[in-house]
Amino acid sequence: REFLRAINQFATTLTERFLSSSSFELQLWNNYFHLAVAFLTQDSLQLENFSQAKRTAILAKYGDMRAKIGASIRDMWYNLGHHKIEFIPGMVGPILEMTLVPELELRKSTIPIFFDMMLCEYQLTNSFSRFEDEILRKLDSEVEGGRGDEQYKQLFESILLSCCRAHPELSQPGESFVALVTGLLERLLDYRAVMNDENKTYSMSCTVNLL
Repeated sequence: REFLRAINQFATTLTERFLSSSSFELQLWNNYFHLAVAFLTQDSLQLENFSQAKRTAILAKYGDMRAKIGASIRDMWYNLGHHKIEFIPGMVGPILEMTLVPELELRKSTIPIFFDMMLCEYQLTNSFSRFEDEILRKLDSEVEGGRGDEQYKQLFESILLSCCRAHPELSQPGESFVALVTGLLERLLDYRAVMNDENKTYSMSCTVNLL
């Protein structure tokens, strides 16, 4: 709880003193995002790994701090305004790691950041290739490391498709991107599920599909 207060104070200071064009400090903002994501993803906050009794006790005393810090990260991202492009593609990996945390409200509130990254890069370069390349690269290692699930795939698809369809300029390229990522995610999840499967034929099929 003390750390949560400290990170929120850090966010307030950044917004008040280091956001304008004349005072913007890239490294301080970068430090904030990485520190906040590291706090959110630490093992001691992953309530689904605890017994029901312990989980209930933690929620009663502290609530789910992951949702709170996730909302703060989201708000700080949108506060960046025209500075956002300076964090693409560098922040794609940390944001992906955060959205993969298996907490529904956290996922719903933070997955839209990906669309904002796409839109930001597209408006400046007429493409979002840097964002796309980075998320595809990071997704591979994250799922291989045990993160991601069917719920995440469905949320990623539904949220980003909804965002893309609301912006005519990104409707077609955005839908193609979403189809690419969800297809890759599906194959990565299948491959992870059968890595230790004794059915060698099915394992080989999943490997071929992934390749």
